[in-house]
This record gives sequence, structure tokens and C-alpha cells, in this order.
Amino acid sequence: MKKQRIILIVGARPNFMKSAPLMRSLLSNKDLFDTKLIHTGQHYDHALSQLFFDELKMPKPDVYLGVGSASHAEQTAKIMIELEKSFTELKPDLVMVFGDINSTLAAAIVAAKMCIKLAHVEAGLRSFDHTMPEEINRIVTDRLSDYLFVSEESGLQNLKNEGVPDSKIFYTGNIMIDSLVANLEVASQSDILDRLSLEPDNYITMTMHRPANVDSENKLKELFSSITEISKEIPIVFPCHPRTKQRLKDFGINENDNSHGLKLIEPLGYLDFLKLQSKSKCVLTDSGGVQEETTFLQIPCITMRENTERPSTVEIGSNLVIGVDPQVIQETTLDSIRGNAKVGNIPKLWDGNTADRIVDIMRKQL
Repeated sequence: MKKQRIILIVGARPNFMKSAPLMRSLLSNKDLFDTKLIHTGQHYDHALSQLFFDELKMPKPDVYLGVGSASHAEQTAKIMIELEKSFTELKPDLVMVFGDINSTLAAAIVAAKMCIKLAHVEAGLRSFDHTMPEEINRIVTDRLSDYLFVSEESGLQNLKNEGVPDSKIFYTGNIMIDSLVANLEVASQSDILDRLSLEPDNYITMTMHRPANVDSENKLKELFSSITEISKEIPIVFPCHPRTKQRLKDFGINENDNSHGLKLIEPLGYLDFLKLQSKSKCVLTDSGGVQEETTFLQIPCITMRENTERPSTVEIGSNLVIGVDPQVIQETTLDSIRGNAKVGNIPKLWDGNTADRIVDIMRKQL
């Protein structure tokens, strides 16, 4: 029987965590699959990208496009041009994409135009907010996909409502949790708490990078003021995304003011950040993946957004989506650390075995 050539497309840090377990599972089935990895280079920091590859024990990409940062249209176009060349040369039987970044959208369009079968891992998620670029990427990718691997119950209902045939939809669980489960013990050996002079269960981890929160000068100043107030009561560790760091500089916000308990640090590798999250009193975020990780870790999560494409983290998990009003964020966070934190459970099939379930399906389908 002819081996099926499968190409995995990655481009930014969330993709690495989703693709690593699947790559391992596919490579353990070399008799059936010839697996290749294409890294588009969408990631903003090549050195940090390489650190994630090393920590997740991912093989060196077979193709590195190096497209870099640009506007949504320019970046997507560059990726499409280069992927068309790669697909023409490699002749894949199946292209697999992850999540909702521009690399995902670009690969989906090119694969569809070249009549190559397409699989979307983490399909069906919807925020119902079309001002989010990620929402557009999710919708288009799902519409073009032949195989939709769903991470939570809401994804099944969303795809059904959109008229996707049941034959294309597979409920396989959350592949991000595969990476977390595989690396939690190793991450526990990280000395990040010692390096930052932190005590377990006595600090908040924060991430913030979404345009709605950081691109408006007034909004960012208000948020930073509330966060500073919270940090007077408990330390806040903020691995600062380059986008946010640039906005702080642009708006004249003193990101180096550590006079209270706010620690702005450089972005962390996967293992250090996993350790930091796992020992937090609670987490403040506007990230999608962090909502999932905290739910599995059963760490209270306060999400600074008006919506979430991962409702199971709220309905089942430890996540609260509270909007972006600085006063509400401050009050909710202080209430949480004072003993009123949300307690959650772990959603179905978030068990570390998603990649193997996907490969089992691929074995039968291909």
C-alpha cells in the first residue's frame, strides 16, 4: 500500500503546541504515513520559536518559509505564494492545519485551490465576533476542510448549524492538552519561580496582546492602571508580548515601573510558562489557549474579553469571561484571590490522547 504523504503546517507558538503530539504520533506510524513539516515563519521571534521546537522535541522543519511579520493581507499572500511552490514540489495527499492563525487560512486556501485534501485540527470554534481576524480564519478554514477534528462540544454544534456533513466531523478532544500532559512533569523542574522570587499560589500570571485591549491608548492606560492596583495586593507576572510592549512604548506607559508587584518580563519558553501557570493563584488573560490550559490545570482564569470561542472553559472549566471594563477586572480579580475563585472540571476527551485518536481516524480514512 502506498504511503500517504501528510504535510503539517505551523507558523506561530500555539501551532507548535498543537502539532508536536500529532507529529510524534504520525512519525510512529512511518509504515503508513510520510510526514513532512512546513514552518511558515509567521512567528515574531525566531529564537523563541526555536526554543519551543526544542522544548517540545519537534523535528527540524522540512521547509522553512520565513515570511515574518506584515499586515494580515500581505502576510497571508506571502504564505500562499510560498506554500503553492512547496505543495507543487512535495505533492501531499493531505494538508493538516491547526487553530486560527494566518498560516492556517493561507494553507487552507492553497490546498483547496490545488484539490489537496485538508484537515483542520481544532475545528468548529466560534466567538461569533467578526471583528476578530481569527474568527474569519476559523470559518473559512472549516468551510474548505475535508476532515474537521473538534476539541469541544460547542464545535460539534457550530459545524452542524453551519450545515457541515456529519461525515466530515470527528470529536477527538483538545490536542493542546496532549502537549500539556506530556510536558507537565518536565515543566515542574523549571526554576522560573526562583528566578522571579515568587512563592507558589501567591502571584498572578497575566498575558495580554489582543488588539481590542492594547491598540487603544485610553483602553490600555485604563487596563494598566487597574492591573497596577491589583499588583499592590498580590504580585503579577506579565510575560509581555512584543505587540503589547510596543504599544506601551508608543503610548508612554512606563512598562518598567515595578514599584508595586507588577513584574514585566520577556516572553517565556513553553516549559517555564507552563510552570508559571501551574503554580499561579489565578491567571489574567485575553488568550484562547491559556483558557484551555488553566481549565485542565484547574487554575482560576479571568478572561479580559467580551466573548470566547471556547465556551467549555466557562461552562465546565475554571474560566470567567468578564469583558474589558477595568473596574470589573480589578474587582473580579481581587474577589478571586480573596477566596471566591471559580472552581471547574475538565471537559470530555481533554486527556492527552487526542493525537492518537486523530491518527487512528486518518488510518481508516486514508
